[in-house]
Amino acid sequence: MEPRERLIVALDLPSVEAAQAMVARLGDAVSFYKIGYQLAFAGGLEYAQTLTGAGKRVFLDLKLHDIGNTVREGVKSVARLGATFLTVHAYPQTMKAAVEAREGPLRILAVTVLTSYDDADLAAAGYDFTVPELVAERAAQARDIGVDGLVCSAEEAANLRPMVGPKMTLVTPGIRPAGAAAGDQKRIATPALAIKAGADYLVVGRPIVGAADPRAVAQAIVAEIAQEAAKEE
Repeated sequence: MEPRERLIVALDLPSVEAAQAMVARLGDAVSFYKIGYQLAFAGGLEYAQTLTGAGKRVFLDLKLHDIGNTVREGVKSVARLGATFLTVHAYPQTMKAAVEAREGPLRILAVTVLTSYDDADLAAAGYDFTVPELVAERAAQARDIGVDGLVCSAEEAANLRPMVGPKMTLVTPGIRPAGAAAGDQKRIATPALAIKAGADYLVVGRPIVGAADPRAVAQAIVAEIAQEAAKEE
C-alpha cells in the first residue's frame, strides 16, 4: 500500500455538512475515512455512499453486537453501502454471524478491547483478565473464525502479528502525533511506533479534524508512515 492509503481519518463530526467541509479541506491528502456513531446517526450512512462514489474508501465503525440474525442482516445492509471495513465486537457469535454475511469487498474487523480501557476498567466490568490477556484471547478466536482483521492498540499489535499471521489486517486507533493530547485514550502511540509494531492502518481523529491546518497534519502523519515503512523494506 501507498503510505497515504494507510491513514484513516475519523470524521468524528456532528453533521454531514461539517464532514463535507473537512473532506474538502483535506483534499487528496486523505483517501480513507472512518464514520462512527456521531456522524452515522446524523446522516453519515448516506454520506458513506457519497464518499465511495467519489473514489474514497470508508470504514464504518459501528461495533455491531447482537443476536446472530440481527448482525447478519445488518452486515448485508452495510455491504450495499460500499464500505471497505465494518467493526463488530469480538464475541464469537457476533463474529461468526458477521463473517457469514459479508459480501463483496466488505471486510470485518473485530474490536478486541477499546483503547480507552485499561486493566482497572476491565475489572470494573467484571472481567478476570488483564488487557493483554483478553486481547490475545479474542484475537485467537477472531483468527479461527475467519475474521478479516482486528482493531487493537499499537502496544498490542506487536504481540498479535506473530499470533494472527501476515494476512490478518491490524487497524490501530489511539494514534497521537508526538506532543498531541491523549484525550480519553489510555493506550496510545505515535504513527511511527504503530507502524513499527505491525499495524496496517492507523486511525486518527481529533489530532487532524481539530487542527488549525488539518491537511498539513495529515500530510505529516503520512510522511511519518512512509519513513517508518521504508525502514522495514
